[in-house]
Amino acid sequence: MASDTAVKLAVLIDADNARPSVAGALLAEVAKYGTSFVRRAYGDWTGTSLKGWKDQLLSQSIQPVQQFAYTHGKNATDSAMIIDAMDLLYANRFDGFCLVSSDSDFTRLAVRIRESGLVVYGFGEKKTPKPFVSACDKFIYFENITHHEPLAAPQLDMAMDMPLHNRASSTKFDDNTPLTAQLRRAVEAASDEEGWANLAKVGGLITKQQPDFDPRSFGYLKLGDLVIATHQFDIDRRSPGEGKPVVVYARDKRQKHRAVHAAGRP
Repeated sequence: MASDTAVKLAVLIDADNARPSVAGALLAEVAKYGTSFVRRAYGDWTGTSLKGWKDQLLSQSIQPVQQFAYTHGKNATDSAMIIDAMDLLYANRFDGFCLVSSDSDFTRLAVRIRESGLVVYGFGEKKTPKPFVSACDKFIYFENITHHEPLAAPQLDMAMDMPLHNRASSTKFDDNTPLTAQLRRAVEAASDEEGWANLAKVGGLITKQQPDFDPRSFGYLKLGDLVIATHQFDIDRRSPGEGKPVVVYARDKRQKHRAVHAAGRP
């Protein structure tokens, strides 16, 4: 399998519908999933409404695509971006697309790209309509990549009772929260016969069901930190071999209790 950096991505930005202040954080986030070989921002650059974006074009190496508003009330920018996306799709040069907008008009485009077997990463504000979010393989909210407050990031081998940032500690976890139930279902689905599940696989399962799932929405940088904070799972760090990264596994604590209870039966 190709490394993440070998994944070729096309980044298409609806400048009329995205804040210029997200540009740096946006491209840093995109770099986690691959290399952005195309970076284009669409809008009417002759006006003053995109002045903030103009300052980002050179510094972030983003190509502006001029689109005049031919008629009042019609979004010509969306049409230009969709046409360009289809041209790039048919060129068969990319592994995926990053669609940057909070506009539901790109829902069908995301679906069409996925139908061609390419991955779609969506970026937008939390107000983004659910249909567009669901049409993407993964959706990242601007609020999670441009946060100004530090998130809680406890290491997996640190004490679980270490103090957490207020944003994280304000989230309460128990058996009845939807998040805990969601994590339990994913761990169970990815678990082996002893109930242990690779957290990487758990994260993948959840994202397939909920493209906008992000530990940062709950105040944690990593899924492992979020899972630990719930206090509902046992954690096991396993080394697959010398020089290889540690693999983190989780198991529902109730699984161990069931096993102990079953062992004590006559």
